[in-house]
Amino acid sequence: MTDLNSELFELSMSEKAKPLLARVVKHLEENVAPWRDEFEALNEEKEDRWTWHPRQLELMETAKTKAKEAGLWNFFLPDADTGEGLSNLDYAYIAAELGKHPYGSETMNCNAPDTGNMEVLERVGSPAQKEQWLKPLLAGEIRSAYAMTEPGVASSDAKNISTSAVLDGDEWVINGEKFYISGAGNPRCKIMIVMVKTSPDAPASKQQSQILVPMDTPGVKILGAMEVMGEDHAPIGHMHLKFTDVRVPKDNILLGEGRGFEISQVRLGPGRIHHCMRSIGKAELALEMMVKRAGTRTAFGQKIAKLGKNLEVISRARIEINAMRLAVLQAAKAMDVLGNKEARIYVSAVKAMVPEKVCLIIDQAMQMHGAAGMSQWFPLARMYADMRHLRYADGPDEVHHMVVGRAEVQKHGLW
Repeated sequence: MTDLNSELFELSMSEKAKPLLARVVKHLEENVAPWRDEFEALNEEKEDRWTWHPRQLELMETAKTKAKEAGLWNFFLPDADTGEGLSNLDYAYIAAELGKHPYGSETMNCNAPDTGNMEVLERVGSPAQKEQWLKPLLAGEIRSAYAMTEPGVASSDAKNISTSAVLDGDEWVINGEKFYISGAGNPRCKIMIVMVKTSPDAPASKQQSQILVPMDTPGVKILGAMEVMGEDHAPIGHMHLKFTDVRVPKDNILLGEGRGFEISQVRLGPGRIHHCMRSIGKAELALEMMVKRAGTRTAFGQKIAKLGKNLEVISRARIEINAMRLAVLQAAKAMDVLGNKEARIYVSAVKAMVPEKVCLIIDQAMQMHGAAGMSQWFPLARMYADMRHLRYADGPDEVHHMVVGRAEVQKHGLW
């Protein structure tokens, strides 16, 4: 981490992107926020929890159409012809606003895991792969999933991945299990990128490959939904999958055999930073809710904000959010200036810090809401579960602290 690189401290949004941010905020406030309650209430009217209510699809598609018409589409691809061509730094400001609205990202086709999958396809996909899968993903016509994590191994070390893919003539034959595959339950999910082991005799970092597997391929079975702190997040879900003699064409491999780790560097840097950007928005929302609750509720003759250390809790939340925002902006700038690989320490630093700090802020907001803070009356409990799971997603805290700590030790030649 080059601490004194002056370019990494120039964190202002570009002038060309500022009007875009204003349009994003306007879209979220006018075309997304008004229907959130209706959208969520419709879940109770569905006969099958793992489908979308027609009215939900109508609301989402209407908002997507308005976003497209306003030019608010595919912001997440930095410097790409297929999107707005925003820098990571500019997108950081926009993503923070998206984080305040749970359905905002999808209305602008900036939702995970599609963002990472689209970036991989855009960067390394063949012309045929782009035509078949990237094109409809960029249009928002289908959804996708990324299948890496496995129940039988410590998947935080991707070298442990055991799902196998063996070449049989012109087809890959895939066998194995994956779990917590986000979005795989979505009826609109049509394609997965699957991390597999293709070359068990190669060096450890060259054994893995990534292969495109359509969801309707024979042998792909959804065993069920994994819950996140008691929620299965139907109909999107975090699915437990079984691959039994799944056959896909040889040409479905991305980039080439043994290049799975290389592809991961394309998606994981941006993916991790996008999560952190949106998390800043969630922290801002939690703080706003905390302040409004504590400033309007009275107990023991005082506003709750004035009881105990609550004023200090509010203060610390603001200080932490400001610090996190600056760190995330700098990590985004590092990706723009240094490239994804060289910026990995900055990215790991914010990925280790932000989910933990935002978890605490949401927890404190829940506390100031009393028992209702844990209920369905407020979004805080779901926000907490979402943020707590982010401490595992895209690498657990410990892995990112290892990256940052190791870099510090190496500075002194002590590794």
